[in-house]
Amino acid sequence: MLARAEATVLGLKDVLGPLVADFAARGESLYLVGGPVRDALLGRLGHDLDFTTSARPEVIQEILAAHSSAVWDTGIEFGTVSAQIAHQQVEITTFRADTYDGVSRNPEVRFGDSLDADLVRRDFTVNAMAVELLDDAASGFSCRFHDPLGGFQALVDGVLDTPDAPERSFDDDPLRMLRAARFVSQLEFRVADRVVAAMTEMAGQIKRITVERVRAELDKFMEGRAPWLGWDLLVATGLADLVLPEVPGLRMTPDEHLQHKDVYAHSMTVLRQAMDQEEDGPDLVLRWAALLHDCGKPATRAAKPGGGVSFHHHEVVGAKLVRRRMRALKYSKQMVSDVSQLVYLHMRFHGFADGEWTDSAVRRYVTDAGDLLPRLHKLVRADCTTRNRRKAARLQANYDRLQDRIEEIRQREDLAKVRPDLDGNEIMAVLGIGPGPQVGKAWSFLKELRLEEGPLEHDDAVARLKDWWAGQDDASGADA
Repeated sequence: MLARAEATVLGLKDVLGPLVADFAARGESLYLVGGPVRDALLGRLGHDLDFTTSARPEVIQEILAAHSSAVWDTGIEFGTVSAQIAHQQVEITTFRADTYDGVSRNPEVRFGDSLDADLVRRDFTVNAMAVELLDDAASGFSCRFHDPLGGFQALVDGVLDTPDAPERSFDDDPLRMLRAARFVSQLEFRVADRVVAAMTEMAGQIKRITVERVRAELDKFMEGRAPWLGWDLLVATGLADLVLPEVPGLRMTPDEHLQHKDVYAHSMTVLRQAMDQEEDGPDLVLRWAALLHDCGKPATRAAKPGGGVSFHHHEVVGAKLVRRRMRALKYSKQMVSDVSQLVYLHMRFHGFADGEWTDSAVRRYVTDAGDLLPRLHKLVRADCTTRNRRKAARLQANYDRLQDRIEEIRQREDLAKVRPDLDGNEIMAVLGIGPGPQVGKAWSFLKELRLEEGPLEHDDAVARLKDWWAGQDDASGADA
């Protein structure tokens, strides 16, 4: 692992060599640090490189300006200057020796004078390793590995632990408790017992963190390769009760088929199966919908006569819960709309699973899903978690038939744009009315007609509109 990491870092000599030489010329040290070191050891170094240095921010800025026209200093008050050099995003920070007030997560910034003091203030030992970059005129630069806190062994053992006592680390910055879940999700590591104990005891400290920070961290671990492990940690420590109580609320709520320990276990399986269908990397909309698709079940649980339970309309209740929770976490309107709509629609298929899909039902399914249809396909398929192979095969075959019906109708008509056969101007011209509520009612009638019967010829649409309008007049007269 060390040899691989060294070869990876030295492979960047064209980008980093001149930078290392300039820091050395100023008598300053430069270290690759944190996540990039960890990732280099794991053989997956990306294009974001973090460094720490003895140089003060103004010196960093001067050196970077000589190597890049894209330099930004938005973090300079914290000792950080960033730049784009070739295809790498470089972030360099002066050694830090911060202190915290125990109220917010914002430190009182103090610049330090040693690498070890800088490393001990980091979140986890696997992120507290450094590679010193030494100027070498012959080869560009050479490397020296620094690991004063045992991060390498922790990486080999797959253990997440804090450099300092976890109580002190989490008191300094409670967001680190959510980061633990993120790294569990990304790396599939085991969390040290003392860290789990501290997270459980200090879970309430997460209230010091803004919802924007919480949301960002949740998204990062939801993008990991095993987010269910992150949720297991948050649920076990009580943190989930504070950041997203709908998730732990699924525990010990038996599903109606009694196929899983509880709805929580079922939801994690659905999340895993939805991820298996992703095509272009993590799809947060799909993942959130898979996780929360059954969050309405606890509120709708009812005993069935003769045994078992039901969850009638849990998709409606769940969609409302999703909207409320995601708004509280300050997600974008689009994100809230997309995830809640998938939750709302995920049971629609089951109303027709063993029956014949009429043209009208197919049109409504496609229209209600809109751009979310590909994700809805994946969510519904992922929601099949039965261990009964015959039943699972039947459900998947039924969904295959639905997709075939969608394609069959799509060949005949434009399912992507199911609109009334007459627009607002045509409606007003046919009925001889001006703008107002009646135009909207007429438009809704034609839209319903379009969904039910498909496209109509123009003259047929006009005739049907006139018939409807005459009925409206009759109804108005009767009311009068």
